[in-house]
Amino acid sequence: MDFRDLLAYDKAFKLAMEIFEKSKRFPKEETYSLTDQIRRSSRSVCANISEGFRKRQYPLHFLSKLSDADMENSETRVWLEFAFACKYLEQMEFEELTKQNVEIGKLINYMIRNPQKFGSTLPEK
Repeated sequence: MDFRDLLAYDKAFKLAMEIFEKSKRFPKEETYSLTDQIRRSSRSVCANISEGFRKRQYPLHFLSKLSDADMENSETRVWLEFAFACKYLEQMEFEELTKQNVEIGKLINYMIRNPQKFGSTLPEK
């Protein structure tokens, strides 16, 4: 199995690409702030999932990277809210992107709660 086969990764990658396309419309004055931040955080979700998956034989590292992915996903949600409040996204766009973001968060949290299903096991206490 490859990290690209993970549903969380697949959905996060698609969301990051959709955010990239939509953020092309953001004003030029947002290039080094909102545009950069939302692109970086959404892409970081994917990067952390892939890094964690590659190190899943180390359970604590795996969980740490998944936690980082969840954190970046939450950050992406905040930037989506700013983009909507600034009127850079239409209501329906915001709702769809937010829906995808929430679903990704649920998938990441499922992975955190069930590491053994992804080839990792927690150390016994």
